[in-house]
Parts: sequence; structure tokens; C-alpha cells
Amino acid sequence: MNASKNSAASLICTVDVVLLTLRERQLELLLLQREREPFAGAWALPGGYVHPQEDQDCEDAARRVLQHKLGLASPYLEQLASFSGPARDPRGWSVSVAYVALVPPPSGPLPLGQWRAVDRLPQLPFDHGRIVATALERVRNKSQYSSLPLHLCGEAFTLPELQAVYETLMGEPINPVSFRRKMDELGTLEPIPGAKRADGPHRPAQLFRRKAGREQGLGLLGRVINSG
Repeated sequence: MNASKNSAASLICTVDVVLLTLRERQLELLLLQREREPFAGAWALPGGYVHPQEDQDCEDAARRVLQHKLGLASPYLEQLASFSGPARDPRGWSVSVAYVALVPPPSGPLPLGQWRAVDRLPQLPFDHGRIVATALERVRNKSQYSSLPLHLCGEAFTLPELQAVYETLMGEPINPVSFRRKMDELGTLEPIPGAKRADGPHRPAQLFRRKAGREQGLGLLGRVINSG
């Protein structure tokens, strides 16, 4: 009985967040430099311990980490998976509940951290490389049939701008007529009355935004966007 209690007491329980944004058609990941051992000085995912007396659940812990470490109050946040085992953390047997978060392009640098292109990441500590790979697969797959990429857009955007976001995440071109039809099916957009944006020599394009009340939720399609 004592051995069981000691084992439970030594369990490390944390959350890690894969925070993504999109700038100039490049998906970027936010990394923080670790201040303490293990891996002091290494660039890693934002994360921290679960506080049993403070956090209602792991999502609460993930939102606390984003707020306290990065000043982000309410990004899109989705539970990704749990990662566990005796080898992932040199301090002992650990479990991390990982989340993926999406934010529009930041207007300036965050107080802490550094944005890195997802295809040019440094060697990450623990199993953070595996966590990032899992998150990227989730985001790219979900972009094919949902409104997930909207969370990488600012408050106002044109349909061609939104299409470019989808194409970047999916890694393939999309027929513009098909894309417009699928966005109508999703039902998550609304035009901003009287708001247009000039795009070079072309006629100004209508600006759109997410419908009120749909800021955090996802619209889903019955088939993938590039299915015609």
C-alpha cells in the first residue's frame, strides 16, 4: 500500500500546448526557452504542471498556462492527446495532456517566446517533437472538412484570403467556385455590411467575419472541401 502511494505521489502530470499561427502563408509554432532543468535553455512548447487545487480540469490548466506565460486569454483550444511513460521526462514517470491552439497572426512579438516555422524547428526536448507532429497532422486533416482554419484569420478577411489559408494547411490548390460553395455549406461566415478590401487592380472584395456565437465552435462538412 505504501509503495502504491509513493508511486502515485511521484507521478508528473503536466499540460503542453502547441500554439500555431499563420503568417505570409507559413505555419509557425510558438516556443519558450526553458529556465530550469531538465533541458535548461532549450526551446520547448509552452506547458506546466496541473494545479489540483486551482484547475478544474486539464483544459483549465492549459488556458492558465497560455494566460500566465503568454497573456493569451481565449484562443481556439482543442485537446490533442495524452503522452505518457517512464522515458519521456528524466524526472520520472510522467503524463502530459497536450492541446493545440490557433491564433490569428500576432500584431507584434509576444512578451515571451519565439515564433518558428514548423518546417525549421530546433531539436525539441522531452517528446515535444512527437507532440508537434501529432498536432500538425490533426490541423491539416481537420482543415479538409471543417472551419478550423478560420481561427488563423483576423477579425475580417476576404474569401480569397481565407482560401489561401486553407490551401496552405492542406498543401494543395482549391477550386474557387467549389470553395465558395463549401463555405456556404459550413454556415460559419457572414459578410460585413459595406466592408470591402481593395486587392490590386481587381474590384474590391467583400470582407467576411465569423458569425456571432461561432467564434470557438467548428462548422463541419459531410465531405472534404476538395471533393468538388
